[in-house]
Amino acid sequence: MVFSERMIDYLVELAGHNDREWFNAHKDDYESVLREPALDYIRAVSGPLADISPHMTASDRKLGGSLMRIYRDVRFSRDKSPYKTNVGIQFRHESGKDVHAPGYYVHIAPDDCFIGVGSYMPDRDALAAYRRAIDEHPRDWLEIKKLTESGDWMLGGHGDSLKRPPRGYTADHPLIEDIKRKHFIITHYLDVEDVTAPDFVEYSIQRFRETREWMAFLTKAIGLPF
Repeated sequence: MVFSERMIDYLVELAGHNDREWFNAHKDDYESVLREPALDYIRAVSGPLADISPHMTASDRKLGGSLMRIYRDVRFSRDKSPYKTNVGIQFRHESGKDVHAPGYYVHIAPDDCFIGVGSYMPDRDALAAYRRAIDEHPRDWLEIKKLTESGDWMLGGHGDSLKRPPRGYTADHPLIEDIKRKHFIITHYLDVEDVTAPDFVEYSIQRFRETREWMAFLTKAIGLPF
């Protein structure tokens, strides 16, 4: 077991005491039940992930690695709570500089656990490239999109689509609803019991494997190796 119920309890308590005084008083708990288990998970995933794609990065650095920082950026937010109340782990493409690069993402919160795969909030050039790939390779797109028809993976949400067709595309394009997407990420939702199960490392790796073609399509669309 990598993640424990103690970690979930810690996140619940953090949500109820989201201030620096409480966090500092429980810093040892943060290290022992959250950060170290998360780094252990990253280390356990790194080898199998490299087998799926050698270009995806699994870094167990405490700062600037795959484990996202617990400190919130409150500069432009009305909510000034200083800490995130979830665990966020990202395995992004080696060419990416931030979470918006194509990659895999694991989100753990007491009331919201999921695995995300793809590209969230891509920049203008990448977004145009994804749309062009769908337009030019419709059969390939429809084939990989079948993954979302099983019920295990969802394509949508995340404030996901334009109201009108983007420039260069018409409303009657047969794939216009996909071309209007602003994010190209698929989501597999989890229960807390899935995350705290002894086989969660193997479980998540299997989910990464079954989305291999999805990731390959996206990375190829923007000229990156997979």
